Amino acid sequence: MKKYTFTEKKDTRSGFGDGLLEAGRENPNVVALCADLVGSLKMNAFIKEFPDRFIQTGIAEANLIGVAAGLTVGGKIPFAGTFAEFASGRVYDQVRQSIAYSNKNVKIAASHAGITLGEDGATHQTMEDIALMKVLPGMTVINPCDYNQTKAATIAAAEYEGPVYLRFGRPVVPVFTPENQVFEIGKAVMLNEGTGVTIFATGHLVWKAIEAAEILEQKGISVELINIHTIKPFDSEAVLNSVRKTKCVVSCEEHLMNGGLGDSIAQVLARFFPAPLEYVAVDDKFGQSGTPEELLAYYGIDTPNIVLAVEKVLQRKKV
Repeated sequence: MKKYTFTEKKDTRSGFGDGLLEAGRENPNVVALCADLVGSLKMNAFIKEFPDRFIQTGIAEANLIGVAAGLTVGGKIPFAGTFAEFASGRVYDQVRQSIAYSNKNVKIAASHAGITLGEDGATHQTMEDIALMKVLPGMTVINPCDYNQTKAATIAAAEYEGPVYLRFGRPVVPVFTPENQVFEIGKAVMLNEGTGVTIFATGHLVWKAIEAAEILEQKGISVELINIHTIKPFDSEAVLNSVRKTKCVVSCEEHLMNGGLGDSIAQVLARFFPAPLEYVAVDDKFGQSGTPEELLAYYGIDTPNIVLAVEKVLQRKKV
């Protein structure tokens, strides 16, 4: 197992904020909008440097999406920021009609995704947003794993032509990916090559999957570990290349079982290479208040549960 270490923990939303600032410096057409959550989305540095390129819409998320779509007509590249629950569920019709259907070059900056925003509870936690966004024709869905990757993904989103849903979060997590990485939209990242089982992970659960792979290696299990940072367009080739070798799969995500990463993998397997698949995801439940670590354990999506899922899928594997 390749050894991954970290020297610090940072929140992925700070990666977004720093990436937004850098993208703004590189391209004067990059603008930002926010629904009264500037501090939460770490937009302050961008606003300080580019005050004339920021619009505060207030707590009016539908208006946020409409204004962002309108700005693209004049050649602007708007990043529309709010909590993921409000950026997906609350404004779904506006996203569908004004951004996806109209193919507008809007970047939806969706912070505080999943259950790891913790104590804010079920009304602010979203575990269905990937499902909502990936089903929209033409919508790119990105879910980076740490500060560095989120920063790089934000810069890549600014350079990409077309609607993007960029998902990130509040808790501090290990920073382990390269500092000056080139982020390739739609291209999975191989973290460890193995032969016994493939673990595909996304977002905050990538580090949990690394921890699980180290435990499994000590048990004599060879793990191939792949970071799926882009849910759509989906890297089907990476999935098939790996699973044809290992013959069994575990998917890991901070999202509902229905409609997320696991279902994207299942589609590929059903069509091209049937193989046993176990999900590490939330099974048809809303969130609740608690610390991030408490909630990850309660909903069965922490490191020990990834280990259990691997052991379970290996029992189903046909040699």
